[in-house]
Amino acid sequence: MSIQMVDLRGPYRAIQEEIDAAIQAVLDATQFIKGPAVGQFESDLAGYLGVPHVIGVGNGTDALQIAYMALGIGPGDEIITPAFTFIATAEAAALVGATPVFADIDPATFTLDPAHVEALITPRTRAIVPVHLFGQSADMDPILDLAHRHGLAVIEDNAQAIGATYRGAKTGTLGTAGCLSFFPSKNLGAFGDGGAVLTRDAALAERMRMIANHGGRHKYFNEIVGVNSRLDTLQAAVLGVKLRHLDAYNEARRAAADRYDALFADEPGVVTPVRAAYGTHVFHQYTLRIRDGRRDAVQAHLKARGIPHAIYYPVPLHRLPVFAAEGRARHGDLRETERAAAEVLSLPMHTELTADQQERIAAAVREALHGQAARPV
Repeated sequence: MSIQMVDLRGPYRAIQEEIDAAIQAVLDATQFIKGPAVGQFESDLAGYLGVPHVIGVGNGTDALQIAYMALGIGPGDEIITPAFTFIATAEAAALVGATPVFADIDPATFTLDPAHVEALITPRTRAIVPVHLFGQSADMDPILDLAHRHGLAVIEDNAQAIGATYRGAKTGTLGTAGCLSFFPSKNLGAFGDGGAVLTRDAALAERMRMIANHGGRHKYFNEIVGVNSRLDTLQAAVLGVKLRHLDAYNEARRAAADRYDALFADEPGVVTPVRAAYGTHVFHQYTLRIRDGRRDAVQAHLKARGIPHAIYYPVPLHRLPVFAAEGRARHGDLRETERAAAEVLSLPMHTELTADQQERIAAAVREALHGQAARPV
């Protein structure tokens, strides 16, 4: 059986009856916008995460933008976030007129390094936006302490780490607001786009819900400028079913990561993912560092063997054309970000990976590192 970077078919087949019944219920009710499945999913997710307020929105980028808007972040303001992440974190800030300020990462976890944040804080800084990257939490205590001392909001980009924990609390619940993506390949993935914002602050929750609904509490009575960002009822129904299986999905990913770790334990040419002592990792990605400039060779060898792989992320945000222009962003010393972008390589990671497949993947990586020719697939 061919190896997939992400397997969406297997998880669906395993719970097909539950999923199909949930979808059919929406079709029978014909309440496709803000149907009961949306409110039920919001309630169930709030219970799972341990927060009082969850608002379903159209996607993860909208979630970030809505959080920024609700906190009044706009032109002239700055947010501090890592440069080693997907563009949405900074893009959403630029969409509201704010300036992204890029901080460096912890080389072990690939997440925001609190030690590099404080020097970037200015009178214009409004928020720190840590990204819980690849399924692991940023080190939140020092980030929250910095925010408290400087009067800043903390908006957690939790798109890749739903179900992960930091000192026993679910990621996304520790700051002022948390943002989620339900893109199909995420650990909790919809059958299309979807996202959510969450908070413990009732007033902020009400404002975010208004913003997502054209800026109004009631139809045709708009109080503030908002957007149109709704979690589709069909997607909410699917997510409601899959939420009941999320812990099992994350455990399967951790088991696959354990197998990878064992397979690479005696390989000096790679660095396997670090699992920080402060929390649990849910392995949205399994990302190696390839040492000694060998990544291109490993990548070429995997391609020749027909083994999927990916680089998240080959170009740090501060080097993208959209942010490289003067005045669009600023940054500090990003040497660890630059090094990570040159070394990282993500291997297939999903709930359906078998031990045999992982042995084939690891063997191919070792072949490349030791200069062996690619064998036929």
